[in-house]
Amino acid sequence: MSGQNRGMIEYTPEAEAFRTEVQTWLKTNLPKGWFDKGFEMSSADRKAFNEDWPTKLFEGGWICATWPVEYGGKGLSTLQGVVLAEEFANAKAPMRADFFGATLVGPTLLQWGTEEQKKEFLPQILNGKMRWCQGFSEPNSGSDLASLKTTAVLDGEEWVINGQKVWTTGGHHADYCFLLTRTDTSGVKHAGITYLLVPMRQPGVEVRGIVQPDGTAEFCEVFFTDARCSKNNVVGGVNNGWKVANSTLAFERGMSATTGYRRFEEEFRLMSAAAKENGSINDDTIRQRLMQFYSKIQILRYNGLRSLSATLENKKDMGVLALGASNKMFWSEMHQRAMELALDINGANSMLINAGPADGNWPGALRDKRRDGYPVSSMMSTFFFSRSETIWGGTSQIQRNIVGERVLGLPKEPKPQGDKE
Repeated sequence: MSGQNRGMIEYTPEAEAFRTEVQTWLKTNLPKGWFDKGFEMSSADRKAFNEDWPTKLFEGGWICATWPVEYGGKGLSTLQGVVLAEEFANAKAPMRADFFGATLVGPTLLQWGTEEQKKEFLPQILNGKMRWCQGFSEPNSGSDLASLKTTAVLDGEEWVINGQKVWTTGGHHADYCFLLTRTDTSGVKHAGITYLLVPMRQPGVEVRGIVQPDGTAEFCEVFFTDARCSKNNVVGGVNNGWKVANSTLAFERGMSATTGYRRFEEEFRLMSAAAKENGSINDDTIRQRLMQFYSKIQILRYNGLRSLSATLENKKDMGVLALGASNKMFWSEMHQRAMELALDINGANSMLINAGPADGNWPGALRDKRRDGYPVSSMMSTFFFSRSETIWGGTSQIQRNIVGERVLGLPKEPKPQGDKE
């Protein structure tokens, strides 16, 4: 797959040598037969692999490999990080690590954290000993995040926290939460926010799972009642949390520029196989919608390459900002339409636990995390999850505001009377 990108991105000789190094490591460390056509593992072998693989990744130095060497990474360049992601994707090998720790809070600490914070938290992110969740959204502060109401008041050597967060993915498993709180109510709302690192396993923190239509409960609501954290757990300075949080959100779209589209290619393959199997491929409308999906996947791939080029050239203009916002709108809205197509192709079979041989293992499905005896096919699980994709990571409405106001120079959306920016 990486060959598709050559000619669009200049892979240096050093990057290609690194590619060979990664390929060799994967062939040496993945189970025997992994690269053979039709390879499958028994449930016992899969369980053993899942338990052993994170240790192999850590020992190989592949977890957070773009981090500086002094903080446990390999000090990879951006392009080397892309090559690493490409080769793991080519091999369909998991890059197992705590997503929030490795992808969001870790890079945030590298940019904004004190040396004490880096020494305390980064090693535990690298070795998988600490799991994280994100405490940003609130019941009435999602898209308008700056209106958040959760408060933190300094009491001697500790912050005392009160409030509620919602849609906190993995909150029931997390050891720590990177939390946005209001520490000043006297000025404009963006200026009174502080970014805290808060222990989850303490009195005053209550986590409740929010059960979804497919029976999973990965999302949680979290209640803070006089919960505490050290005053030293402020990241980036008191009342500077808005800038720090924007850095965290930017890291969310990191090294996947040339690999993010691939899960959609796999879904296209599964849809096409199902359509051929049940005869719906003979429907002109189905064929047209399949090709529309395929065309949009290629647009997404090209836009990823454009984003990577801008990063490699260190561009920070409004065009780059527009590309990030428009890409988020594009893929999330595309995927919702695509999963509606998947239901139309499979018809009533969509309601079955196993929707047929072409159901496959759909990317992103939460099939193995069902609870309360409510099973669904992996395709239906992916469909349900796709409904949320235009909300998380910045709603489509907010992304349109960003493009309209900051890029096209259109008038700002009117604010409620008395509302402070």
